[in-house]
Amino acid sequence: MPESPPAHYDRTVFYVSDGTGITAETFGHSLLTQFGSLSLRQIRLPFVDSMEKAREARRRIDDQALLDRHRPIVFSTLVDVAINEVLQGAHARFLDLFATFVEPLEQELRVRSSHTIGQSHTVANSERYDERMRAINFSLSHDDGQSDADLQSAQVILVGVSRSGKTPTTLYLAMQYGIRSANYPLIPEDFDRRQLPDVLYKYKSKLFGLTITPERLSEVRNERRPGSHYASLDNCRREIAAAEAMMRREGIKWLSSTHKSIEEIATTIMQELNLRA
Repeated sequence: MPESPPAHYDRTVFYVSDGTGITAETFGHSLLTQFGSLSLRQIRLPFVDSMEKAREARRRIDDQALLDRHRPIVFSTLVDVAINEVLQGAHARFLDLFATFVEPLEQELRVRSSHTIGQSHTVANSERYDERMRAINFSLSHDDGQSDADLQSAQVILVGVSRSGKTPTTLYLAMQYGIRSANYPLIPEDFDRRQLPDVLYKYKSKLFGLTITPERLSEVRNERRPGSHYASLDNCRREIAAAEAMMRREGIKWLSSTHKSIEEIATTIMQELNLRA
């Protein structure tokens, strides 16, 4: 039997898939955010690709229903009809994401769906996967200005003070979209010279800036180097003011990462620089 959820959980949500479950979770989470501040226990059940696994998943859902005294909500991207039917018999509110969209698409395209598991791993998607891996390697080798090699291949180069969110953003762009991203820190020496790092001028059209509030920057830096001048609020204020002045002076588009998710930042960058995945 699963452990009883803490009393503050309003409901339990399962994301069930014959793959990783990321699609079901992403779509389900997007829908659930429309319902305010519900406290939800969220469980992903990936790789449910056999009848045995389907029965085990159903058992877990039914057990959770008994513990919660509410039927769980199940978001499913299961393709196999027989496996789906097993899960539909669970004591849960079952939301079949594929069935919701596949039938209308069949009617519109006048083509029957293959209902084949693993179609996301076709040759075309394998090539896309390889592109993402190359982009990740590129971003890692061009993190924090550590290499100028092949910088002309970058699709975007992020600039900003240390700990403003450049590295996680470049990696997200690479992993999610296959975007080759580099990033350069803006440091006190740059502010003293009132210039960007020299190598960046030839790639100015690819630059995008990130900033952050001094208060948040001080918090983040104190986690890394507590009590240091580097993390002090006064120093963070000076660096942020100088970085924002430089980006305005150089005509670089920029945004604040303080209250934005990585997904929002990445989407904004792609729109502003007209990048295509």
